[in-house]
Amino acid sequence: MVKILLGRDGVDPNGWGVNGQTPLWCAAKYGHEGVVKILLARDDVDPNKPGIGGRTPLWCAAKYGHEGVVNVLLGRGDVDPNGWVICDRTPLWCAAECGHEGVVRMLLGRDDIDPDKSDSDGKTPLWIAAEYGYEGVAKILLGRDDLDPNKSYIGGGTPLSCAAANGYKGVVKILLGRDDVDPNKSDIDGETPLWNAAQSGHDEVVKLLLGRDDVDPNKSDYNGQTLLSCAAENGHDEVVKMLLGRGDVDPNKSDYDGQTPLSCAAANGHDGVVKILLGRDDVDHNKSDICGKIPLWCAAENGHREIVKILLEQDHVNPDKPDNLGRTPLSRAYECGHAGVIALLQPPASASGA
Repeated sequence: MVKILLGRDGVDPNGWGVNGQTPLWCAAKYGHEGVVKILLARDDVDPNKPGIGGRTPLWCAAKYGHEGVVNVLLGRGDVDPNGWVICDRTPLWCAAECGHEGVVRMLLGRDDIDPDKSDSDGKTPLWIAAEYGYEGVAKILLGRDDLDPNKSYIGGGTPLSCAAANGYKGVVKILLGRDDVDPNKSDIDGETPLWNAAQSGHDEVVKLLLGRDDVDPNKSDYNGQTLLSCAAENGHDEVVKMLLGRGDVDPNKSDYDGQTPLSCAAANGHDGVVKILLGRDDVDHNKSDICGKIPLWCAAENGHREIVKILLEQDHVNPDKPDNLGRTPLSRAYECGHAGVIALLQPPASASGA
């Protein structure tokens, strides 16, 4: 049918449809390899003419994983393999985003392909493959010597940071296999790959990164928060245990607001983490932040009765230590209306006289 139509004098082989799609564009998008060959056999067909949003026929074929169509288009000397659309996303970028390993291999087989071309957010094909956990695509891309594995997007995060934050252990392992990957490179917030993994509670990724001699377990973000404080704040028991199992992690190191890992865990109600931290002889139970708030005060303010109970059982906790405004854990519990906490903190004599 296509051949019959193309044989008519009034038919424009480059004509746009109502949605701005050329016949070649449509055939490429839906993987009709035979139709693509027929159209490209004509001298008057433009193989790079874009459709909606600047998407070329090659872009569509790569996006949807049509290897046969990609192969046919790449066989043309006049097809631009780096042609991009809105957001600067190339055919290679889209193939990587969708996990099309075969298409990625084909595109990288061209000498004129830029494997590091990023989109408008600064995300490279490797970055987007890491974001979605595509191990096969990551391996193929990392096989290129002219690719920068540390290239970050506008937020400063590297492919390794992205894979670590999402818990993709396989991709993390592949990336760490490159000698030129920087495992400590931080983003604009000062967060490293290990920091991201710790924040999200990805135990296996944390373990993998901590196994490196060149990874700094005490590196803080731009707020001064350590990995341990981050894991404690988010209630990741196993990550806390792993970090405390190292001899070089300071369990009392505070952030710029003076909050320690114990304060963070107490304020956010993570009793499991609180118990783990209190199991250490070197954890300061009464260390206050810049506002004078100790861990007990933070737990009382937020109504975490179980944590208040756990802390009160410690010999060195001062239940009457006020903050900088003179408010004690008990008075703050009264202000916040936490009856269960009040019952624990109120002295026996006051309770009987009530």
